[in-house]
Amino acid sequence: MRSRPPVTFERLDSLEWQLCQRIALLSQRRLIYGLFRCCSRIGDWPAWVALALMQPIIYGREGWRLTLLWGICAAVGALFYRLVKTRLCRERPYITFSSIPCTMPPLDRYSFPSGHTLHAVMFCTFTAATSPWLLVVVLPLTGLIAASRVILGLHYLSDVIAGALLGFVIAHMGLWGATYGQWLPALE
Repeated sequence: MRSRPPVTFERLDSLEWQLCQRIALLSQRRLIYGLFRCCSRIGDWPAWVALALMQPIIYGREGWRLTLLWGICAAVGALFYRLVKTRLCRERPYITFSSIPCTMPPLDRYSFPSGHTLHAVMFCTFTAATSPWLLVVVLPLTGLIAASRVILGLHYLSDVIAGALLGFVIAHMGLWGATYGQWLPALE
């Protein structure tokens, strides 16, 4: 037996559904659909693994510490958002509102928060802290991944915002903990 979602989600759903429907209808345009489906797939994991594995190439031995830190924070983020999703049980917009098209199969059932956005913002925050020159690529990709979740009918805007906030907080906690513990030296 699944638990009933909080009343807050029922209110948010009714406030957000029309805007989410308008945004999701953009996926009916072939070019937009192709672009955002690709961005969503890249946000599954390939971009973040590649970015993390670039750190030893960029920073040598110290880069492995970054890769490890990023991996630990990614695991914490995944565990945290899974825990929240299965406790709060917010249905995806296309399930609650049949007028919102789902143009890509979801990885799991529930919507809140967006794990793709959580990880995208988390890795973007790490990039800003360690390799800001890569932001020219990572920042637009982060925005495209976050937008893809609503355009593909998989998330409400509030799911994406919550995922972004969680990703930002987890990244900063990881960076603070590593710096405070002198585990992560200042990179040049």
